[in-house]
Amino acid sequence: MIIFNETRKAVLADNAVIADTFFKRARGLLGKKEFHRGQALVLDPCNSVHTFFMRFPIDLLFVSKDNKVVKAISRLAPFCLSPICLKSRFVIELPPDTIKLTLTSPGDQLTSLFNLT
Repeated sequence: MIIFNETRKAVLADNAVIADTFFKRARGLLGKKEFHRGQALVLDPCNSVHTFFMRFPIDLLFVSKDNKVVKAISRLAPFCLSPICLKSRFVIELPPDTIKLTLTSPGDQLTSLFNLT
């Protein structure tokens, strides 16, 4: 799945995977040795994440049910908890610096090849 930032006209990921079951969300990126540019994991539903036992930092986009970015967190370090974002329907986990490189910020409208909601 491709995730596109309509506001910034930027591709956030061209290889996104949806984790939409309890077990897929619980596993998340655990066990991954690296997270390449263009990859993404969409946790649906989700309003908070952790990076316990991860080997690398990640960027996080908290997204509302109408596909607008509610909160953006750059480079959440391993062994950390994100804040809870009650307005978030799902979270997109991205490789570090994706937010910075695409200038993604709260209020941006996202679209995808498949419907995310």
